[in-house]
Amino acid sequence: MSGAPIVEQVLQLSSADGCVVIVQESSRVNLRWANNTLTTNGSIRDRSVTVISVVGESVGTRSASVLDDLEGLVRASEQAARDAAPAEDYGPLVTGTAASDFTQEAERVSTSVFEAVARDLGESFTAARADSRRCFGYAVHGVTTSWLGSSTGLRLRHAQPTGYVELTGKSEAQGGSSWVGQHTRDWSDISIPSLDGELQRRLGWASNYVELPAGRYETLLPPSAVADLVAYLYWSSGGRDAAEGRTVFSKAGGGTRIGESIGPAALRLSSDPTDPALATRPFAMAGSSSSMSSVFDNGLPLTATDWIKDGAINALIQTRASARTTGAEVTPYVDNLILDGGGTATTDEMVASTERGLLLTCMWYIREVDPESLLLTGLTRDGVYLVEGGEVVGAVNNFRWNESPLDLLGRLAEVGASQATLPREWSDNFTWARMPTLRVGDFNMSTVSQAS
Repeated sequence: MSGAPIVEQVLQLSSADGCVVIVQESSRVNLRWANNTLTTNGSIRDRSVTVISVVGESVGTRSASVLDDLEGLVRASEQAARDAAPAEDYGPLVTGTAASDFTQEAERVSTSVFEAVARDLGESFTAARADSRRCFGYAVHGVTTSWLGSSTGLRLRHAQPTGYVELTGKSEAQGGSSWVGQHTRDWSDISIPSLDGELQRRLGWASNYVELPAGRYETLLPPSAVADLVAYLYWSSGGRDAAEGRTVFSKAGGGTRIGESIGPAALRLSSDPTDPALATRPFAMAGSSSSMSSVFDNGLPLTATDWIKDGAINALIQTRASARTTGAEVTPYVDNLILDGGGTATTDEMVASTERGLLLTCMWYIREVDPESLLLTGLTRDGVYLVEGGEVVGAVNNFRWNESPLDLLGRLAEVGASQATLPREWSDNFTWARMPTLRVGDFNMSTVSQAS
């Protein structure tokens, strides 16, 4: 049974005052390699059904991946609603009509998508063995088809393709480890030779190794590292949390920091589900409520939103419930992020204009230290390089860093050209980003790390 009939069957079974049904079916394939050899490939399919029942002003949610008792799932959801206290985010369910593609089947993928990737990897492996290099990596491609229906007439469907590839190269040199990654919708834009060429260039930089102490350094953060930091900023921008005085977006004395200038005048952070290169689901979908989402908003249309505009905080993530409380506009969460500052320089051009500084290629193990300042900590990994006189002159040791991404945006010395990028830390759950290279004059490398 496909998603649309399941939605209709659940809605027919429901006796609640209101009901929302979410069906998701995923089809994914993956490819792995290590030590210059393809190791595994696999194909996975899964499906889930979430039933959200509204009884009075209370809500109950139940989910299942095995569909042998839909009526039991519906009744459990209804009972959960009867047992629950009134929902803080209670509101009318979103109304609507049936989308023209609602009854279409789930989309499927196969390992044939990796034919060119596997062929090109074989050539890279041969060259790597000759150069005493080792290649590791992972490629994944999938499509998640979602159907959303409600007792108020909503019938929506969305198929989201998501693919990405990550490559790591290692040499025998100290500091000889580097990573590159790229997201894709259909693999037509993936060039393994180009990605491998960038790995080789970085491993070449590691032929010279320099030990540096902890301290504040002028640092170039390329798009992938910027995406990791800005994604965390975005996940911390709930309007309700800010209004309650619990985040970096809370205003001293009460309220939020909307309208406050926090960066260069040209700085803009936005989301747009219709962006041609970063297109994501165009309607809200939530199996449970939180400070940043509401089951009552299921099916709410998503539009382009400026979170930071002209260097000032312009909007926070607001459900209809939090917007009623805070008096702000309704600005739901969107699954992509775009940071732009009007710059035109590439990373290489910014390196060329650096007298002395660090090129930090990627981060990992990012954790929050203090939510009120959004102080984060993490480690550098797979390539930190010393730049002198406009050239990369060698690899340096790894560091633990401590920075707040919001504070960092206020200390930018230069913003480069924005480009599509894959976050290293969050690649599997926040894939779609376009970010610039950033120059920070005093990035805090708090301690030397022995991580390799």
